Amino acid sequence: MTAQRRRLSRIRNFMDLERAGKRHLPRPIYGYVANAAEEGKSLAANRAAFDDYCFVPRALIDVSKVSLVTELLGARYAAPFGIAPMGISALSAYRGDLALARAASKASIPMIMSGSSLIPMEEVAAIDGSDWFQAYLPGDRPGIEALIERIERAGFRNLVITVDYAVPPNSDNNRRSGFSSPIRPSLRLALDGLVRPRWLYGTFYKTLRHHGIPHFENNYATRGIPVISRHVNRDFSGRTHLDWEYLALVREAWSGNLVVKGILHPEDAKRAKDHGADAIIVSNHGGRQLDGAIAPLRALPEVIAAVGDFPVMIDSGFRRGTDVLKALALGARFVFFGRPFNYAAAYAGEAGVSHAIRLMHEEIARDMALLGITQVDQMDMTRLRQSR
Repeated sequence: MTAQRRRLSRIRNFMDLERAGKRHLPRPIYGYVANAAEEGKSLAANRAAFDDYCFVPRALIDVSKVSLVTELLGARYAAPFGIAPMGISALSAYRGDLALARAASKASIPMIMSGSSLIPMEEVAAIDGSDWFQAYLPGDRPGIEALIERIERAGFRNLVITVDYAVPPNSDNNRRSGFSSPIRPSLRLALDGLVRPRWLYGTFYKTLRHHGIPHFENNYATRGIPVISRHVNRDFSGRTHLDWEYLALVREAWSGNLVVKGILHPEDAKRAKDHGADAIIVSNHGGRQLDGAIAPLRALPEVIAAVGDFPVMIDSGFRRGTDVLKALALGARFVFFGRPFNYAAAYAGEAGVSHAIRLMHEEIARDMALLGITQVDQMDMTRLRQSR
């Protein structure tokens, strides 16, 4: 058994991935990935929401053949889950966005590339099946149109617009862990890197040697600022005035599938549908934005009721196959995971992501068999009861 296979054999579920990520990553980088807003109430609510429901399995069903194949927005995927957009993944894993995209491509699941990524979107789009891109809208019409033109030219088919980022969240937890964006060089930062030699040489040094200092490549139509800088600041000031008219502008300019991410209120779900969105993602940004926000799983039933037969996806807090199945029973078409795949890429690159995908695929298939279902679309409310 190779050293990498031995390392991966210790990873048996997504909670193991978080522990492995914490051991592997320097304090500021792990702090950024794991960060939750303020007191972490939204983060805790995301996990607690799954306890609201319990399963009602059926017995003596032939489950010798279980299929996870799922159709979504005109595409066919091997499972009802994918990889959520995660910014600066190339700082936690060497060429992280490429590792995520290649593993997703091989497994026939979607990976949404983040607009806050450090690798040019064109490189990721060149990977077969990498046709999802998530964008934070610039603050003016020319900037929006130029970015959309670039995304379309790169070859993406699904555009995800994140709408829960009018202003940056409270950064006190990031500051406490030593993280800033861009990262400020300091003696403490250097020491944090030195105590994580595998990351220091396998990600940081390797990146600098082969590619130089990474930049924010995809927030705009042109290259952005470097991710490591003592004097440069990121400008988040241009989004406070964005409203539904800007989503209408995106719909006018974008010819592919339009997905709106960050919806929690049923009225917003209806408005997104009325403005021409092809789907929505119910999300509270993994608990990273507004502390005390409703958990997406708890918001899901009202959102489904508001939009009817319309593709609704969900993310935030998912860690188990049973979590995925509860969301599907409540009406979600698809589930996205974020942090666990970031940790997987950090821990073992593309092989780590592929291992994580296999773990989740096996969990869902096993749970479906134990429930007595063989197709994803058989998972409905007849299989659930409220716990309280």
